[in-house]
Amino acid sequence: MTRITLHKNEDKRVKAGHPWVFSNEIREVTGEDTTPGVAAELYDAGGGFIGCGHYNPRSLIAFRLLARQREDLDTADFYEQRIAVALAHRRALYPASATFRAVYGESDFLPGLVVDKYGDRLSVQFLSAGMDRRRDILLEALQRVFAPAGIIARNDVGVRLLEGLEERVEFLAGEIPDLVEMEENGLRFQVNLREGQKTGGFLDQKENHLLLKGVCGGKAVLDCFCYTGSWAVHAAAFGAASALGIDISARAVAQAGRNAELNGLAGRAAFEECDAFERLRSLHHEGRRFGVIVMDPPAFVKSRKNIAEATKGYLTVNRRALELLEPGGYLITCSCSFHMGREPFRDLLVQAARQAKREVRLVTARSQAPDHPVLLSFPESEYLKCVVLQAVG
Repeated sequence: MTRITLHKNEDKRVKAGHPWVFSNEIREVTGEDTTPGVAAELYDAGGGFIGCGHYNPRSLIAFRLLARQREDLDTADFYEQRIAVALAHRRALYPASATFRAVYGESDFLPGLVVDKYGDRLSVQFLSAGMDRRRDILLEALQRVFAPAGIIARNDVGVRLLEGLEERVEFLAGEIPDLVEMEENGLRFQVNLREGQKTGGFLDQKENHLLLKGVCGGKAVLDCFCYTGSWAVHAAAFGAASALGIDISARAVAQAGRNAELNGLAGRAAFEECDAFERLRSLHHEGRRFGVIVMDPPAFVKSRKNIAEATKGYLTVNRRALELLEPGGYLITCSCSFHMGREPFRDLLVQAARQAKREVRLVTARSQAPDHPVLLSFPESEYLKCVVLQAVG
């Protein structure tokens, strides 16, 4: 067994529950096999056993902890048991749903593995060398637990490059149609598992979509960065007089229109292909006003080094949104960037309100859906901020 020994005093964070060890915290690696993804045991500087996990000498995150007791990490049985426990949690949360995040990496004690369930299909991501190395036994475990009609690996994500892995989409088992259908809050949506963002769709806002129910009745709603129209379709279903979704992707806008049609809402939900930053400016010049505006952009902050630039982007779109709100209107604004913390996000919203010369109050602040649970000892697992503001005047 490959053995990893930490420098003195570098064991405190991992012993407190954090599952990562960084390369500069490691004093020594011994063993015949030190290839990326190998199973390894972790020890403190005094020789005390900490746990076992996957080791990758090519990554800044050199070790990912999977268990605090000795386990065989190269059997399908180990992963099957972990996946089954994760699934049981989701079944309890969503007993009537066929679509949810079934495995959320570190929060389900399977660092580097994401599994989203869309009906009887699975979209998975192997985000670490350890999980990628065990794709065959993971595939066996997934088939045992879910017996799915098809499995696709959406490994076309940049984080794999940090692990020394290629970006690619792979069909692992069964059949994956061009579009699959999912249901959320009684509404139907078509999802492209082959080419859609992330694993095909966004499953982390389903509870937050319900925030529209009490505030959008009879109002004009603007859905910025709408992707395939989830917020706009929900708004139309919840009684909005009109819902306009804007997004720069022609493919996403076309799918948003089809999703509105799928729910019989094409008359109340419309979509435009445009740059959201520019369209917000032109809407202001046109004198348009909205009772509810949703701001759910992609992650502007990809790493700590571009926080300042990303903050300017968040500030700009939220200021322009606040300028477009009717008196008493609501702004539902989100950030899915982990590096944009809750307090900095709230601070920039205060600044945006000041620049827009609007008095606002905080109605509520939410996080991601509970099938994306937060491991308290691993703050990186909490990424989504969803804040509802009301323009008082």
